[in-house]
Amino acid sequence: MFVREGCHLCDEFALGLELDLGIAFEDVAMVDVDSRADLAARYGLRVPVLENDGKLLCEGRYDSSEVRRRLRL
Repeated sequence: MFVREGCHLCDEFALGLELDLGIAFEDVAMVDVDSRADLAARYGLRVPVLENDGKLLCEGRYDSSEVRRRLRL
């Protein structure tokens, strides 16, 4: 999950993952896009972005149906 420090949408997104899929915040690899210039350029203001094996699952606000559809749950 690509995030930005202090991003309330990122916090809400992670909480959605935990409540919806039972994925604990600690179990999600969080990458701060501001830690690297290439990530900041790639994601800009699009955070949070959830990817799995390089494939986009969801971005912006957590969308349970979209994540489940893309994961085929």
